[in-house]
Amino acid sequence: MKRLAGHLAPLLCALALLPLTATAASTEAEQQRWQQQAQRVQITRDTWGIAHVHGRSDADAVFGMIYAQAEDDFNRIETNYLVNLGRLAEVEGEGQLWQDLRQRLYYDPVQLQADYAASPAWLKTLMNAWADGLNYYLATHPQVTPRLLTRFEPWMALSFSEGSIGGDIERIALTQLQAFYERKPVAMTLLEREPQLRMPGGSNGIAIAPSHSADGRALLLINPHTSYFFRSELQMRSDEGLDTYGAVTWGQFFVYQGFNRHAGWMHTSSGVDNVDEFVVETATTPEGKPGYRYGGQVRALQEKRITLAYRGADGARAERSFTTWATHHGPIVRAQDQTHWVAFSMMYRPVQALQQSFLRTKAANLAEFMKTAGLQANSSNDTLYADAEGNTAYLHPQYVPVRHARVDYRKPVDGSDPATDLDGLHALDTLPQVINPRNGWVFNANNWPWSAAGADSPNANDFPRYMDQAGENARAPHAIAVLQARPSFTPQQLIQAAYDPWLPAFDTLLPLLRHDYAALPEGDPRKASLSGPIASLAAWDHRWGLDSVPTTLAVTWADALLKEVTPLARERDRGGVDAMATLATPDQRLAVLQAVVDQLQRDFGRWQVPWGEINRYQRNDGAIVQRFDDARPSLPVPFTTSRWGSLASAESRTYPGTRLRYTTSGNSFVAVVAFGKDGPQAWAVSVGGESSDPSSPHFADQAPLHTTGRLRPVWFEQADVQAHAERSYHPGGSR
Repeated sequence: MKRLAGHLAPLLCALALLPLTATAASTEAEQQRWQQQAQRVQITRDTWGIAHVHGRSDADAVFGMIYAQAEDDFNRIETNYLVNLGRLAEVEGEGQLWQDLRQRLYYDPVQLQADYAASPAWLKTLMNAWADGLNYYLATHPQVTPRLLTRFEPWMALSFSEGSIGGDIERIALTQLQAFYERKPVAMTLLEREPQLRMPGGSNGIAIAPSHSADGRALLLINPHTSYFFRSELQMRSDEGLDTYGAVTWGQFFVYQGFNRHAGWMHTSSGVDNVDEFVVETATTPEGKPGYRYGGQVRALQEKRITLAYRGADGARAERSFTTWATHHGPIVRAQDQTHWVAFSMMYRPVQALQQSFLRTKAANLAEFMKTAGLQANSSNDTLYADAEGNTAYLHPQYVPVRHARVDYRKPVDGSDPATDLDGLHALDTLPQVINPRNGWVFNANNWPWSAAGADSPNANDFPRYMDQAGENARAPHAIAVLQARPSFTPQQLIQAAYDPWLPAFDTLLPLLRHDYAALPEGDPRKASLSGPIASLAAWDHRWGLDSVPTTLAVTWADALLKEVTPLARERDRGGVDAMATLATPDQRLAVLQAVVDQLQRDFGRWQVPWGEINRYQRNDGAIVQRFDDARPSLPVPFTTSRWGSLASAESRTYPGTRLRYTTSGNSFVAVVAFGKDGPQAWAVSVGGESSDPSSPHFADQAPLHTTGRLRPVWFEQADVQAHAERSYHPGGSR
């Protein structure tokens, strides 16, 4: 589409609105209200297709931003709500019933509607605008056919009120939920048994104080590692003071990771113990009802009937009903044996979570940000913070139940003992946090908080052990090394640090492999077959690169070795690089390398395969799950999985029918923000492009930047937005 000069863009506002098509159960009054609200909203798309939304009120901005999201990828919005409302089986079949049931154990539509009714008036106004924006989008886009949700209701926003990937509820094993409610054994999946084998999630966040910034501005690195295309990028402004930019999880109406005119925030997945399992012994109450033993008495189990619809094999609608059970600890999610059931406890605070998620986007300083944290509805994310006043901070998740020191809550505990009950929430000042440390920087890379600020970090001995279960990882020493490498940072130097190519895990693992090889007897055939690969690895500087053959050898070897040692690592309660270094035998390490060399030889005719040849980015269509094809165009990706210490992350593997590895998660959004009195200055890149439409010029326009670690300027100030405007319009207007 032809780019418009900035002074011409507003002329599109006068274009007539498109005719409305009635959505499910929409009324003429609703349609008139939507059109009136649309006139109070302006959407400006910049030359990257990114939406900059302005509304007279916060509600108008919400209306416009969710409309703009729907323009870019309605399918992802609807799918997120099918998942979070527990209705996925209605379109994908009976196999999704257990995911739906898991969701509905907590997020009951009747309860959500009651939560909506009890919400503060201002929040209800935003939820109303959210639903109106989606319904207006459907009314103005009759060519869009929803999979199921033809009408959105305001209360639905409460089902998806926290923007992180992989919510707490996903800790419930679906196979064991099925086994319990179908009363039959169901084998656990490999990833349920060995969660260490999952693609590592998480993120990097770094905040640098003015004392360590070259120009005296606080800096913030925002680097979430999620599945690709998990969030959109946009700006939302209002005449009520809202002015925020960043990454927005599809279907939500708040910037999850980003910044406003005064402050910025980055969330990383925390290692805090945020869920608990309680084992209860079943018994019969004196009234003859199903119950469980508790404190010398028998309490009645809470009974709830849940009916779920699903799409049958013939395409027809079918239903299944389940009688579910819960204790005061939470719903029953599995059984240890016939009489001992396991209740699952996690945070359920949808109203507070939605308030906290939105209000922090308007926080103008650290005090206001901490006030929103006081809602204590963040259970799973560490936060890195920086602002224009020069404040920097590492904040621990605020929803942390108080637990008893004598009990190990990492394992299921005795739910019949009142002494194991959770005892309220920790006050914010009792959590590990770092505010304005003397060293001048804070970071988190999904590791423990005890190294967040170097020598100025919290002391683990001052806190309960459940404050962290993650420990350190290979990214932590990498982050510390780049932060200590220079006395101050410019924004561009912080970007360079975010893409530093060192893979520190191999500083530990490869010397062991070389020692194993050197110890082989002269007659061992591996002495000859592995001489070339071992020499290549020995000469390597442990840094990834497109032309690096050792990167291919090392990463494919380490990936395969991890699978070998994971069962024993779980048994010994060990993890990561430490387990691979201490539990793998010399024969395992050498056998895995031989298997990798042989596979490369079969697939490529040689083992000397550069990393950029094998590690690729490809997006063929707008589907949520991509199908990869070696014969179709793709781009080389130099960085690797974060598991081995790469700060820039590209999780990849081969797929059925492919020899090449394709990246599907990792650096989904990267931004560096500098905060000053004159407003923020920022640079960013999103994976691929803003649109899910392959015919759009913004389907893949950012892919070359993403794969090479180049960030583009962010247009935040309205003069810059207008100067780089591609088009401007009201929701529902011609584009």
